[in-house]
Amino acid sequence: MIFKVLYQPSAHIAPVRERTESIYVEAETEREVRSKLKDRDINIELIQALDDVHLAYEKKSEFFTIESV
Repeated sequence: MIFKVLYQPSAHIAPVRERTESIYVEAETEREVRSKLKDRDINIELIQALDDVHLAYEKKSEFFTIESV
């Protein structure tokens, strides 16, 4: 399953909407996504499982790449 992770690039700075970034991670569960990203200095805002329709939409973006973790 592919998860979209919305995050702030630093865990030490107050969250600001304009700095929110996203990555796509392949994992079985949300817990596995958090485990894969725990060594990064990021502030995770949301982890969203992508269904087939949403994934097809996200793939149309030029920025879509699945993060290898």
